[in-house]
Amino acid sequence: MFDVGAPELLVIAIVALLVVGPKDLPRLLRTVGNWIGKARATARHFRTGVDAMIREAEMEDMQKQWEMQNAAIMKAHPAGAEAPSAPDAPSQHGEAAAAGAPPPETAPDPDTGKPRS
Repeated sequence: MFDVGAPELLVIAIVALLVVGPKDLPRLLRTVGNWIGKARATARHFRTGVDAMIREAEMEDMQKQWEMQNAAIMKAHPAGAEAPSAPDAPSQHGEAAAAGAPPPETAPDPDTGKPRS
C-alpha cells in the first residue's frame, strides 16, 4: 500500500523535530503511537468480523451440500429395505439370553442410588 523506506522516515523525523521541537516530540510520538494502535485494533476487529461472516457462509454451503447428499442416500436406501439379519446372530446379551437366563443387572446410578432403566 504505502512504501515508506528509511530515507522517507529520516525526512519525516527531521521535519517533526523542526516543527514540534525536541521538548514536545516524545509526547507527539506517544500520541501518534496511540492513534496507530487504535487504527490497528479497529482493522483487526473488522477483519475478524469479515472472517466470521465468511465462515458462516461456508458452513451454510456445507450444510446445504450435506442435506442434498443425505437426501440422495435416504432416497437410494429407504428405511423399509433393511438387510435381512443372520439367523444365528448373537443376541444382545450373548449366550446367557440364549440359555434363558435373565439379563445381567445394571449398576445403580451413583447420583440417585436407584437402578438404571
